[in-house]
Amino acid sequence: MWCADITHLPMRRGFLYLVAIMGWHTRKVLAWRISNTLGADFCVEALHLAIYRFGPPEIMNTDQGSQSTSFAGTDRLRRSAVRISMNGKNRFLDNIFLERLWRSLKYECVYLHAWESGSEAKAGIGKWIEFYNHKQPHSSLGGRPPAVVRRETKQPTPISRCKRVA
Repeated sequence: MWCADITHLPMRRGFLYLVAIMGWHTRKVLAWRISNTLGADFCVEALHLAIYRFGPPEIMNTDQGSQSTSFAGTDRLRRSAVRISMNGKNRFLDNIFLERLWRSLKYECVYLHAWESGSEAKAGIGKWIEFYNHKQPHSSLGGRPPAVVRRETKQPTPISRCKRVA
């Protein structure tokens, strides 16, 4: 099961939006994208990237925002045979793992910087997510980082999910 959510990133002038897709079991950030608008395009791009890298999940959980309910996003999930799950209206705790990610990201990275540009923000977020996935110990994962747990579960790669053709 995967989950996805969007948050805003304060900048020196204005703000940007960040979408992340996370593996529910491992807490690993599978894909993310930054945008200066709240259109669905950057969310769908992150979804394409996650599916390309890891193969489709069985279930995708999101909120009921316009990006998650857009035709482009739901169509991509349906074409990949992914069951769509959405949080109850105004139920941010239904996606608690990403809410916790946002808190950590903002207090450990975003609020410590006053980025001038989207490229500065992208570089800073990228470094932090790399740290989070590969070094950050998680109490819910026995003190292991998400990338280690993902390797230990030996989840199949997209290629190994393909049926063999004789």
